[in-house]
Parts: sequence; structure tokens; C-alpha cells
Amino acid sequence: MNKKLLKYILIGITISICIILLGTRKERKENSPAPRDYAEIIKEGVLRAVTEYNSVSYHIINDTIEGFDYALLHAFAQDKGIKLEITPEMSFEKRLQGILEGKYDLLATGTLVNTQSKDSLLFTQTLILSKQVLVQRKKETDSLYIDNQLELAHKTLHVIKNSPALLRIHNLMEEIADTIYIEEVELYGAEQLLAMVSEGDIDYAVCDENIAKSALADFPNLDISTYISFTQFYAWGVNKHSPVLLDSLNSWLNSYMETKEYQKLYKKYFH
Repeated sequence: MNKKLLKYILIGITISICIILLGTRKERKENSPAPRDYAEIIKEGVLRAVTEYNSVSYHIINDTIEGFDYALLHAFAQDKGIKLEITPEMSFEKRLQGILEGKYDLLATGTLVNTQSKDSLLFTQTLILSKQVLVQRKKETDSLYIDNQLELAHKTLHVIKNSPALLRIHNLMEEIADTIYIEEVELYGAEQLLAMVSEGDIDYAVCDENIAKSALADFPNLDISTYISFTQFYAWGVNKHSPVLLDSLNSWLNSYMETKEYQKLYKKYFH
């Protein structure tokens, strides 16, 4: 198996190591806790966040934890004098369910804000802007190359299960007046989908542009120039029973995003 593909397919092992290194994951009762708001979080002194293990949000390099969302989380927790309990979770469905059940307080990875996702979560102010892109092999290396959205008719797109991007694909079907087949992937994240397209295991995937760009150096045979969506808003999410937490996050973000420290962080991941 190609080393780059193996790197991404075995990401679950890396996540397990990450959790051990953090030492932040505690044993919890079998019964799911109720959603908490800011006062309860401050009282316990622990913020429980769930994120995705990828090259933008949260990852480990040489035993050091890095990532845009991780750095933001760390700065927020330090400012508020609370500890962080971070859980990397590849499944979007499980991240969302964890927030809804109160297992986690904060969905701390850039999540697409649309009418569907707003039915489930309260979102912070916009953290980044991005698009959904078609991941495929380059034209010079693959006869299956697609030049525009109209050519997606009767093609199969692999998408993370229950991703907010599904709504956009269904709307795209209406726009091109034809069928696009969707294969939802539960166990892998965006970077694993890139690896699978690169190796020819699948032909097309739909991913967030920022994550695709960050991993593209590992897959020189891939093309992400075809947009599936227009520019969209991405933010953190909290349970609808946590409005004060949302206000506290927004107030802090408004101030922090004006600092030189934030500008340096943003340029590091979104240049």
C-alpha cells in the first residue's frame, strides 16, 4: 500500500496516541450528561471540546499538538482560567451527536453554517470562509476528469456521512436537472478521502477547500479546482441550550481576532 495512503487510512491509530499523550480523556458515566452552559463549565473548570483530527484543526507533529482550532481553544481556555478536555473524532455524525447529547460543550472545528446545520446548533461568529470542492485526479493523468459541474450528472461523489455539504449537492442536482449519486463515508475524514482518490480507490470526493489545500502537497496527482459551492461561512457550534457559552465565545473571539497573535495564527493555516 502507498505510504501516503497508509498515513491517512491509519489516522485512527494516531488519534489514539494523541489521546494518550493529552491525558485529557476521562472516564465518564454510562448515562450521557445534560448539555451545559457557561456557568456550569466555569464552575467545574473544564471545557469539553470535540474536533476533527486533520492538518487544519488539530494534529500532532513530533509529539507537539498543533492546529488552528486547537490554538484558538487553548487561547480561550487560558484566558478564562479553565482546563481543556479535547476529543478528536473523525465522524461528523458522532461530533454532532456528542454536542446534542451534552457529551461535549463545543464543536471546535470549522463547520459549514447552513439552514440544515442551524437547525441543530448555535454557531459562533464566522471563523473562516471556504468552499466545497470536487477532489479528482488531474486531467493529464485520468480520463475521468470533470471540467465543470454539469458533468457531474450520473457520477458518484463520496462525502462524509451527514456532512452539511450534502445539502449543497442536493441543491446542485436541482440546478443541473439531473442525478448525482452520493456515497456517504462514515469512518474517514476529508484527508482520507483525498488519499483514496489519489490511489484510485474512488474517483470523486467532495471536501472543504481549506483542508484539501493543506493536504494537497502529499497528493500531487490531485485536482481541486472545480467548485461545488460558492464561498460559505464556517464556525464553531454549541448546543442550543448553551446560549451564554455562545455569547462568551463570541465576545472573546471579537477581541482576540483583532490581535497580532491571531493574525499570525490565521496566516499560518490560511495563507
